[in-house]
Amino acid sequence: MLQMRPGCECCDRDLPPDDAAARICSFECTFCSDCADTHLAGRCPNCGGELLPRPRRPADKLAKFPAATTRVYKPRNESPPPSAYGAPPSRGRTQRPGEAGSSGAHEQALLELI
Repeated sequence: MLQMRPGCECCDRDLPPDDAAARICSFECTFCSDCADTHLAGRCPNCGGELLPRPRRPADKLAKFPAATTRVYKPRNESPPPSAYGAPPSRGRTQRPGEAGSSGAHEQALLELI
């Protein structure tokens, strides 16, 4: 069942379940038609998938199957905070596993990110 997310991820415009302006990709990333057509050229910025009109849920079904209330908002042209990238890259020689001073836990954490 579709989540029917309540707003555009790009501009945070309200998109009620019956709004014909809602566009979604196959992962249900949700955008308004203005952002989808003007800023995103019909492509989801998260997955690269096609943005298509979101089906509307009939009003009589909303009571039993309500739309989502959690908003996803990722404004365009904003960079994530530096902490989102982790530690800055090393400027010196990279230590090999097992060398004195190397951190196995740190290396394992980096491998898990890949």
